[in-house]
Amino acid sequence: MQTVFTGKEKVGDIVVNFPKASNLFKEYRIDFCCGGNRTLSEVLKQKGLDDGEVLNRLNRMYQDMVNLKESNLDFPSMGSLDLIEHIVNTHHVYLQKELPLLSEYVTKILRVHGASHGELAQLHRLFHTLKMELESHLIKEEEIIFPLIAEFEQTRSEEARNKAIKVIDELEKEHTGVGDILREMREITNQYTLPEGACRTYTLTFQKLEELESDLFQHIHLENNILFRRLAS
Repeated sequence: MQTVFTGKEKVGDIVVNFPKASNLFKEYRIDFCCGGNRTLSEVLKQKGLDDGEVLNRLNRMYQDMVNLKESNLDFPSMGSLDLIEHIVNTHHVYLQKELPLLSEYVTKILRVHGASHGELAQLHRLFHTLKMELESHLIKEEEIIFPLIAEFEQTRSEEARNKAIKVIDELEKEHTGVGDILREMREITNQYTLPEGACRTYTLTFQKLEELESDLFQHIHLENNILFRRLAS
């Protein structure tokens, strides 16, 4: 098996070049979006993970992809406007649909099970803080930064670039805040571990929260590590 990844690569760059690595990183709870600037070796050491095991699996996945000639969406090669269209149509549409539904589910399990599961009150608070921040964040992206990036793509002017970079700095700080809330939600639910005898709604809520986390990681990765980085280069 060819060794493509050695651990010296930044986790964000690994996912840029090999998008399916995101599935493995999610399994090991490796943050490749907000924490994408750390090397894989640094992250594995910090988390106490077996670097040999993770690197072997990562390289095996890559080799399998090569062998099968599996097609991947080539995000790094996409034009910025096409990437923006993908982000809006895939990730923004997902959030606009799922956040209101999840609000109902999180509220319902608090009402029904909150007396015996005190952590659900904190989960409810954290989720709705996240929801409010994301709704505001999507507006900033669609009404401010994406048009600024489109302007830069058309003019290639330093003025357009500088205006965009100023907004990007603010958005990346918000991305870090989103990551912090997601980590806290995962901690207070013990990695979304269901209590014994959990009802269908309880189970569905935790499944959907994990899906939300996964989608947000990919969403933030595409922006921080690909789209926004182009303006800084």
